[in-house]
Amino acid sequence: MRTKLLPLLAALAVASPATTLKAQEPQGARIAVAITETISGYNPYSDPVVLLGSVWCQIYGCITRYDFDKGEFVPYLAESVTSLDELTWEIVLPEGLKRHNGDPVLAEDIVHSIQYLGSNPGSGKAYLVAGWEKVEALDARTVRITTATPDATLRDNLAGVAVTSKALFDQLGDAMFAEAPYGAGPYKLSEVAIGQHIVLERNDDHPLVSPSNPAQIMYRIMAEPEQRVTALANGEVQIAQSVPPQLMQRVEDLPNARIASVNSVEMMFLAMSPKTHPWDVKEARQAVAHAINREAIVRAILQGQAHLLNGPVSEGQIGFDPGFVSPFDYNPEKARELLHSVGLEGVEVTLSTPVGRYTADRQIAEAMVPMLEAAGFTVTLDTPEWATLWANVQQGNVPFYYMGRGSMIDPSRALHQYFATGGSPRIGFADPALDALLNAERAAFDPADRSAKMQAAISHLVEEAPAAFMWQHQMAWGIAEGIRFTPRPADQVNGWEVFVE
Repeated sequence: MRTKLLPLLAALAVASPATTLKAQEPQGARIAVAITETISGYNPYSDPVVLLGSVWCQIYGCITRYDFDKGEFVPYLAESVTSLDELTWEIVLPEGLKRHNGDPVLAEDIVHSIQYLGSNPGSGKAYLVAGWEKVEALDARTVRITTATPDATLRDNLAGVAVTSKALFDQLGDAMFAEAPYGAGPYKLSEVAIGQHIVLERNDDHPLVSPSNPAQIMYRIMAEPEQRVTALANGEVQIAQSVPPQLMQRVEDLPNARIASVNSVEMMFLAMSPKTHPWDVKEARQAVAHAINREAIVRAILQGQAHLLNGPVSEGQIGFDPGFVSPFDYNPEKARELLHSVGLEGVEVTLSTPVGRYTADRQIAEAMVPMLEAAGFTVTLDTPEWATLWANVQQGNVPFYYMGRGSMIDPSRALHQYFATGGSPRIGFADPALDALLNAERAAFDPADRSAKMQAAISHLVEEAPAAFMWQHQMAWGIAEGIRFTPRPADQVNGWEVFVE
């Protein structure tokens, strides 16, 4: 299904030339958002990237969503999500809920979507439903989920479940995603250009949207920061994701644009896969954690627009312990001693980094190379295209890489995904003691008990060092005049939170 984009494309065609230093107003209620993510196709289940996940939720409707104003997960597509006991959850759909084509949304659609996530080869999000023992439709509006073990994080995981149509899938198979992408969300899918953009149109019948929200949103891939800022200046886009520190003043100097900043809940880290030597040796991983002068990188490259992590979480996230200090301070001598103790001085490693996906990612990795070499590693820097690197990371084919994990309001899902045995191939770490600690925190429904158990898991994780935890960025967004948008700690641009004035 493709809806013609002549009004928006005409607006972009008359955008000012690259020399114009003015962020111009959008044409009517149509806006464009410059993003750093990939757009790999029509399948809402295939790519677990955070921002695109929120786009698919706008189209299909996910079962829950995180409400930053309330500070909790709330129903999104569902009418209610209730824990009946520690192993049993019930989802109730609103009466009369319809898809964009008029078809009803049924309990069997939720069952189908969860089963697709968990077992279909086209899914990149099986981790969301791991440990869900039974999912059944009790009637047309009610679904019951039975988990194998207590799971206090289920509402969080449901926020990643886009609900597609069982009937249409039975008829069309995976072709449904392109030919009949009918959801029940606040926006409708209009067009996908793989590797370029995705376009949504407002669903005026949805209670979340209003006439002041954009009638049409184009999410455009712009990997280079200069490209995003120039597009903002020229009126080609009205929101620009991830403005790096060195370009923030340029945006502030634009007569009709501004910077809006928010503290991120995305952990930046160096991942080390024990499937590949030397990362099967704990001392080598610990040496990396001692080798990086994080303070210098934040000061010189990020210009102070980040705060250091003592583990995977910071203040405001579950499991944060203000008294916990990482044992891995910047200490290249200690790093060299660790490598020497296991006969690995001079060991050859390849550090892979995205380029343009995260703030100053290439510059940061380039700064890390001499630090690692001073600690005794022999380092080759690898800078593939983001789409290539991301695909290889998901398949577990990158031994050593710099990356972020976003949307960690509740960090449990991310920690299980990256560090639990069998959580995903991305690192391939396996540690029964950590598994037990992570399972214990996930099973704790009392918030204080869960926080304490999460702290124990984090302490053990940091010591084992399958990743060296770096920092969380303070994320800067460029926003054109005439657009009211307050960025959230998670990388999302939801249409109902954007207002055209």
